[in-house]
Amino acid sequence: MTLAAEKPAAPEATPRRGRWIDHWEPEDEKFWNAGGKKVAWRNLGFSILAEHLGFNVWILMSIVVVNLGEVGIDFSVGQTFWLLIVPNLVGSALRVPYTFAIPKFGGRAWTTVSASLLMIPCVLLLVAVNTQAPFWFFLLVAAAMGFGGGNFSSSMTNISFFFPEGKKGLALGLNAAGGNLGVAVTQLFVPLVISIGTGINLAYAALMWMPVIIVSAVCSWSFMDSLTSAKPDGRSYRVAMANKHTWVMSFLYIGTFGSFIGYSFAFPSLIKLSFTDHTSFVALAFLGALIGSVSRPFGGWLSDRLGGGRITLWNFAGLMIGTVGVLISVTQHNFALFFGSFILLFVLTGIGNGSTYRMIPMIFAAEARRTAGPDDDPAAVAKAAKRQAGAVVGVAGAIGAFGGVLVNLVFKFSLEGGGTLTPALIAILAFYAVCVGTTWWFYLRSSFAVRRVPSLAYARV
Repeated sequence: MTLAAEKPAAPEATPRRGRWIDHWEPEDEKFWNAGGKKVAWRNLGFSILAEHLGFNVWILMSIVVVNLGEVGIDFSVGQTFWLLIVPNLVGSALRVPYTFAIPKFGGRAWTTVSASLLMIPCVLLLVAVNTQAPFWFFLLVAAAMGFGGGNFSSSMTNISFFFPEGKKGLALGLNAAGGNLGVAVTQLFVPLVISIGTGINLAYAALMWMPVIIVSAVCSWSFMDSLTSAKPDGRSYRVAMANKHTWVMSFLYIGTFGSFIGYSFAFPSLIKLSFTDHTSFVALAFLGALIGSVSRPFGGWLSDRLGGGRITLWNFAGLMIGTVGVLISVTQHNFALFFGSFILLFVLTGIGNGSTYRMIPMIFAAEARRTAGPDDDPAAVAKAAKRQAGAVVGVAGAIGAFGGVLVNLVFKFSLEGGGTLTPALIAILAFYAVCVGTTWWFYLRSSFAVRRVPSLAYARV
């Protein structure tokens, strides 16, 4: 279809093969109100469905591994954590190419493809549990589940093109929260579904998603659109990659989203391995991901009022307190403290996800103003800053997801080495302390420090 600028009242009047839209001006209020808003929200709805499904499948192994023993499949602690690490690793690696897939193939086509790819891990899981497959085959299943991890980047990139700047924050927040909720939905409903009938049937964990995958793919193909204006911006990526704040924020995002997805994968297994007398509480592991997802928009809201840098610093300090709580709980074998401390960690990772994402556009806007020349057009400077911030969101999303790999690696080595979580928790505590120092150094130092060492502390990000 095409949206004609001279006929804003009928933006979908002229269809075009492949549901491509040639003319798209969301910043034009008349264009937006005449029909652009309807098109954008329709695409957002089906994008959320596909991204949510991606998280459903991405996190699926977290429930599968804690039930393998019930169906006669026994893997060591190290092998169990590799099954949790590999989906994280593949998912984080796919986020970069998935980001560039939208400009290359179009939002409609790529959302359909990315949703359809989720059928692969479901089929492989079905084969694995029905044939009592060896460990290497389960690793292959885990790797295929990583397809779901890439969906976040392509979905966020696609939706960012549809909405005007003033409404982009809400749209992207809903998109991100809708995806993150997929973790909680899987961890809540899969244990219920696989328990239907007698004993545990892990085949149901694969079968239950297959109809939803088909529905999502059909809906994406039938009702979504592609924008010809969604062009790759290689220059913005090159400029962003050369900016130190890209890497600073990516590091901080490891501490927020990396913690969220890493804990989401590990939490059910940690309950089962560390508190064998409380294995029934594995069914409540979904609460962590649920609360972490719901608290994400709250982090952005707080950042708008108090400053993203302040919220992020306080958040990492809170994560240190939560980690100390988990550390005490495992030394005293106190399950109530363990569970409560992890819930606190999930709340804070959600808030931190929102605050760090909110910081990125503010940082690059402040950086652009600081480096702009007196003859530079302010509108052009602001536009370039937004493009660079968009590029950083993609880079930080990929690196942050890799943090989930690191979280599960330290848990793996800690449990294998001494049968306790203590070394891993001490390492995580030290990491959060570094994040506190990093946030303060780059974004919250006094104006005196700014005069000595240029930074963005003065920007109140």
